Parts: sequence; C-alpha cells; structure tokens
Amino acid sequence: MSLVLCELADASPFGVPSLSPFCLKTHAALRLAGLPYTRRHGSRPGVFRPHNPTGQVPVLLHGDLPVADSTAILRQVLTLAPGALSATPEGWVLEEFADTSLNGFLVAARWADEANWPAVRDAYFGGAPTPIRWALGAWLRRGVLRSLVARDVWRAGPDACWARFGQLLDALEARAPAGGFWEGADPSVADVALYGQLRSFGTTLTPRQAGWVAARPRVSAWLGRMDERVLDQPLSSSR
Repeated sequence: MSLVLCELADASPFGVPSLSPFCLKTHAALRLAGLPYTRRHGSRPGVFRPHNPTGQVPVLLHGDLPVADSTAILRQVLTLAPGALSATPEGWVLEEFADTSLNGFLVAARWADEANWPAVRDAYFGGAPTPIRWALGAWLRRGVLRSLVARDVWRAGPDACWARFGQLLDALEARAPAGGFWEGADPSVADVALYGQLRSFGTTLTPRQAGWVAARPRVSAWLGRMDERVLDQPLSSSR
C-alpha cells in the first residue's frame, strides 16, 4: 500500500529535506525503516486540513488512511516495519523530550532571535510580495513569541533562554553515545526524534545555535552518523 508524506516546501537548499523538525523526524523514520514513500508539498499547512483538522504537517497517507502528528506517524512506521527501530520506554521518554523541550529552543532560535529572524522570515514567507511578507511575518511572530513565553522558554528573556539551552546541550553531550546510536548499535525512536530537532538547528537560518551544537563533539559526531543513514540516501520522489 502506498505511503505519501504531506509536508510543506522541500528544503534541500538548506541541506535537509524539510525545515519542519517534525517532518524531518518523519523523513528519518521512513528512510531508516526502508519504507518507500512519495512526497506531497503544500504552500501552507492548511492545504492538508482535509487529512488533519488541526491543519498541521506532517501527515502520512497510508493508502486512504491519514495519520497525523509525527509521534503517531512514528508508531505507524513501527507497525509497518516491525523491528526497524528500537522502541524502549526510555526511547519514548527521549522522543517526548525532543518534541517538547528541544523544540521550544528551536522555535526561539528561529522566531525570537533578532539576528536570525530576517532570514527565517524570508525562508518562510519569501513567496509573498515584500509588504505582505513583512506584515504577515510580524503578525505571526507576535503570536509565536507569546507562545514561547507561555511555554516558559522566553519568559525570562534571551540571555536566560540561551543559558538554559547551553546547559541542555551540555547534558546531552554528557549522555550522547561515543559510538553507534542513542540506545545501541542501531537507531531508535529516540535517535529519530532527537535528530529531527538537533539537525534543524544546523541550517543557515540559525548559525549561532548551529555553532553551539557543533561545539559538542559527541552530539556532533552522532549527528554525522545519523546523516549517513538519513541524508546520504537519495531523496524520495516528489509530486
């Protein structure tokens, strides 16, 4: 039965299949599981609302069955390819940590960091005329900043945010595998989820944060091993 990944624009110019960490997580899971799939791109998440009432991506179409939310998709991948990825209780805890805690810092890096915002705005809204791009970006940004405060990521301001992020990276560095992957010789659900978020820091949209991740040698080496499994494979077909 065919698999179709519904997502936004292809992000190959940025060195990753998608700028969405949750779509990147899904790409990684499908590729590591050896499941062939095609890609369906939309100009905005709402394009796929018939498949997901929240209007969010990714959505995986398994034949006529839409599976929304990256965690639900990951569970579907495990059902379709049993044993392809290790899935321990600790792995699922790390998956939740990546999707919530780490993602908050990624959102802050893109939307709240003043140095990064112009490049992010152009990447997200570059297809719109300049006045609309600036107005729409500013309006959406205000909402994202409010959400970051509510998530307690940005409540104390940028210095506190990035100090906490540095401490989190140090903790990940201390826990990162010296070889292999997070839970053994092969990738697990933890690797897929952590990769989706940490690799997303490594684009030209967030150069300062990319440098902080790269400065952690064990984390950086693990990302390289994941890249070999995920990014060096041919991209799946698009339509």
